Amino acid sequence: MIKCVNISKTYESGSIKTAALQNVSFEIKSGDFVAIMGPSGSGKSTLMHILGALDTPTSGEYFLDGKNVADLSDDELADIRKLKIGFVFQSFNLLPRSTVLRNVMLPLVYAEIPEKNANL
Repeated sequence: MIKCVNISKTYESGSIKTAALQNVSFEIKSGDFVAIMGPSGSGKSTLMHILGALDTPTSGEYFLDGKNVADLSDDELADIRKLKIGFVFQSFNLLPRSTVLRNVMLPLVYAEIPEKNANL
């Protein structure tokens, strides 16, 4: 389902280069339960942004369901984020004028899943 091969990410600010990830390789199969853990600054958020198709690696390959994510169009990436990947951000990013239920249901609206099928 998820396969990363030598994923690296380097951020540049002027002449300063910061390596957030260096040659990370792993595979997560359907049904696997994994946790990404490490100290602050170890690249967890960078890796999650790459896995969530929010950012691209500087080098290496990321395959999702057998497809190289680098080969996908912006529309295909948006569909992946809409239908296959769920996010729980540290800052929650909730809509303040909506109820908790509406906030939870919002991804279902984008995925065009009828409320009767939402199992709420």
